[in-house]
Amino acid sequence: MTEQANVKPNVAANPSHDHATTANSRILLIALLLTGTFLIAEVVGSFVFNSLALLSDAGHMLTDVAALTIALLAIRIGARPADDQRTFGYRRFEILAAAFNALLLFAVAIYVLFEAVNRFRDPEPVQSTGMLVVAVIGLVINLVSMRLLMSGKDRSLNLKGAYLEVWADMLGSIGVIAGALVIRFTGISWIDPIVAVGIGLWVLPRTWILLRDTANVLLEGVPRGLSLADVRATILRVDGVRGAHDLHVWSITSDSMSCSVHIMVDGDANAEAIRGQVAAKLAQAFAIEHATIQTETSPCSEVEPLHL
Repeated sequence: MTEQANVKPNVAANPSHDHATTANSRILLIALLLTGTFLIAEVVGSFVFNSLALLSDAGHMLTDVAALTIALLAIRIGARPADDQRTFGYRRFEILAAAFNALLLFAVAIYVLFEAVNRFRDPEPVQSTGMLVVAVIGLVINLVSMRLLMSGKDRSLNLKGAYLEVWADMLGSIGVIAGALVIRFTGISWIDPIVAVGIGLWVLPRTWILLRDTANVLLEGVPRGLSLADVRATILRVDGVRGAHDLHVWSITSDSMSCSVHIMVDGDANAEAIRGQVAAKLAQAFAIEHATIQTETSPCSEVEPLHL
């Protein structure tokens, strides 16, 4: 005998939620306009002043623009309801955009590193004053964006991720400023490709982590930081559960986890109550917001080899 149900934690309606979402969207839009405008200016400046460091920092600034865009679209597109064609809604758009962002950043970083090698072989003059001015403006933009995002980073994972991206780019701007000052007072032009390589090497590991995590979500792997053994042990600790199998945990987005599992209960047990307790434990211990739990009073032997 089996019983199956989808169990989701009961979330009370919150009238302030829409206001918070609107406020977060507005903050992200302002930060995106500031950062996006400066990204264009920095790319232009890198060619005008012949600075590879500026171009490398622009590649890093691109991560900020992408992060802000993803966060903004995740709020707006992700709010669309599920339908008969997209039963999980549009929330996975965030992951697809992040994967595209990671691939683009790899291309930018590889290009910058390739150009840096050429600059070491054949140094080119750099207009340090213009490089310094652009970098200082970039630092100011970073600080303003950080101030905007700070107000909402503790209540929104999207805002927190964008805040951390801008914070990291601020370090890149400081590196370009330091490089421009050294070139300005020493005339050593190969400092420019050194700064560019430093920024590129700073971006690449973070880009790899982003690509790794998005691939894990798209492959419906167990979310990072979560142990399937711990989930199984938590389920088995619920009174009335005699066994658990066919356990799967995956995520639709970076902050939305789902679970499906078969649990064995006694024939005279209150299956509905046990199912509710398991769902509550999963929500409390692992923030799993959607659990599909099937109860069984006898092993489903006909498909047992398929179950884990």
